[in-house]
Amino acid sequence: MPMIAYADETARDVPAREALLDSAFGPARFMKSSERIREGRLPADGLSLVAHDDGRLVGTVRLWHVAAGRAGADALLLGPLAVAEDLRSAGVGGALMRLAIARASELGHRAVLLVGDEPYYRRFGFSTLRTQGLAMPGPFERHRLLALELVPGALLGAEGVIRPTGERVPAEAALLAA
Repeated sequence: MPMIAYADETARDVPAREALLDSAFGPARFMKSSERIREGRLPADGLSLVAHDDGRLVGTVRLWHVAAGRAGADALLLGPLAVAEDLRSAGVGGALMRLAIARASELGHRAVLLVGDEPYYRRFGFSTLRTQGLAMPGPFERHRLLALELVPGALLGAEGVIRPTGERVPAEAALLAA
């Protein structure tokens, strides 16, 4: 039986996190519209979470600052969420989701957006109810653009392209990553 520990991501988690994301999504993950929003940005403070099983990184989720359309409603973009293949039915993803949503709410964020499977994310309160006027910056499947309002009405009237608003990766860090 796994003993999963949930924590804030640290710098030493990054290589294992990247390996997990490569395993879960492959190189196509870099082609997604969500990646255009995350590219060159830092995740929102306090909203990069990991799961460890006996020291092995087995789950990850990050949230990113975005503006939801032309009116610029403040929101977060969740993703990617990934879990090690051998633990995908062990509740790790659900626990990471609940922790991320609770933390976002505690930190005063008003809404969370994501691109994903509605049947999976519905149990956390996500739906297409407030995303009909929104678009991703590139190709996306409309039925997979989901939202959860942490504050009722936070996305009321939101329309237009979702755009990044978070802090940029410092120039020296970007050069080291290249």
